[in-house]
Amino acid sequence: MKLLATISLLMLITASVTAFNKERAGEKAPNILFIAIDDMNDWTGFLGGHPQAITPNMDKLAAKGVNFTNAHCSAPGCSPSRNALLYGVEPFNSGLYPFYEHAIHEQLMDRYMTLPRLLKENGYNTYGAGKIHHGNKGDEREWNDFFELQNTRKEFKKGAGYQVGNSKKNSFRPTVNADEEHVDHKVASYGIDVLKEEHDKPFFLAVGLVKPHLPFDCPERFFNALPEKIEAPAIWVDDLKDIPKEGNSFRRAGDDKRFKKDNAWEDVRRAYLACISWTDYNIGRLLNALEESPYADNTIVVLWSDHGFHLGEKMSFKKFTLWEEATRVPFIIYDGREMTHQGGQTYSEAVSLINIYRTLTELSGIEAPAYVDGESLVPVLKNTDQQLVKPTITSWGRGNYAVRTKEWRYIRYFDGTEELYNHKSDANEWYNLVNDSKYQKVKEDLSALLPIQDAETIQEYISPWSVYGVDKQKWKTK
Repeated sequence: MKLLATISLLMLITASVTAFNKERAGEKAPNILFIAIDDMNDWTGFLGGHPQAITPNMDKLAAKGVNFTNAHCSAPGCSPSRNALLYGVEPFNSGLYPFYEHAIHEQLMDRYMTLPRLLKENGYNTYGAGKIHHGNKGDEREWNDFFELQNTRKEFKKGAGYQVGNSKKNSFRPTVNADEEHVDHKVASYGIDVLKEEHDKPFFLAVGLVKPHLPFDCPERFFNALPEKIEAPAIWVDDLKDIPKEGNSFRRAGDDKRFKKDNAWEDVRRAYLACISWTDYNIGRLLNALEESPYADNTIVVLWSDHGFHLGEKMSFKKFTLWEEATRVPFIIYDGREMTHQGGQTYSEAVSLINIYRTLTELSGIEAPAYVDGESLVPVLKNTDQQLVKPTITSWGRGNYAVRTKEWRYIRYFDGTEELYNHKSDANEWYNLVNDSKYQKVKEDLSALLPIQDAETIQEYISPWSVYGVDKQKWKTK
């Protein structure tokens, strides 16, 4: 009965918000190009995470938009990160901590209003392609049109790259297919076709690029463009000595050991950088199409990645941790109308992707539902000296949280163990200061920003993917 009452109340709130928004909808609402990237960390030119990264198109966008250089995901996993961003609710308020099967969305659609659905119900035509939610399925409540993706069999250059046994996922190899046969090229081409159409209503065009998600396979020329020797990230052999047991349990240590045994880390990192360049190429195709379209001066571009990625740091591979490598993401907003900000700005204060929902609704002249978390970044777009009010928090399982500020990262696990890092003096998070008496006030202040109460984990439709990073039983534990 309590759940039914909650759903009824949310339906009433949604109906009133929709009526209000329809009154405010105007002909000059901005278009939105919404570029979602999968598993991309800070190994880009505009973030400086790796000196050999080749990302000219994203660099160009960052140079004329607002580059959020200290941006972080709500969760270091595809499903919970995207659920938080698209439904506008932090995992500790929704209970959506782990990965879920696609069927969870039927339940969530009754509880919340997704960003594309809100836009569609308030005067926008919405178009989607690729990975927006966790999966490539469209929903007519959200999309006027969603690209039906057809996969193509990949062909690889013989003897090149690295592969773990016969694993299709743990593959780090150059492909020899034509560009047009790759998934991300098809997805970007759909976006280009939408930009070439005539539109009599504002549009929301969401393009979800799956690389550099595993497998790290992409066209051969992006491998060849990289230097002969790939630099390893900064790694300290004693890094793990001051990390609590719970933090260590999140690491993907087995992959690290396998790559070391096979002497393959350089191949893995080369493939990751190549896939980043491939993604940048397809982003460039989209941005060029926008510049050549009639919509260039009335379109907001939002570029983001769902979470970061470890490539040997903390002796780990993949995501699924509460450290910097897994939580920090590329995030750029460019407003082609040039009336919201002057462009070419950086913002180094900590910022969460949870703020995207309220930012886009404000820029569109649409009121967000009252339950939506985060805050609008419009004041920051106007003035990058603006300070945000709400903290930047990342969740990974109930009771496991990190809070990030401009200078600090504080982590607290469900068992009460903690970590504290000063990014001003320790950008690699090598020295856990949590037991240093000089920083107890800092720890107390940061701890006070974490949720006092958190939602129980939604148990239905938990995906087998949730065993990664956190033992499945811990999703039930606080």
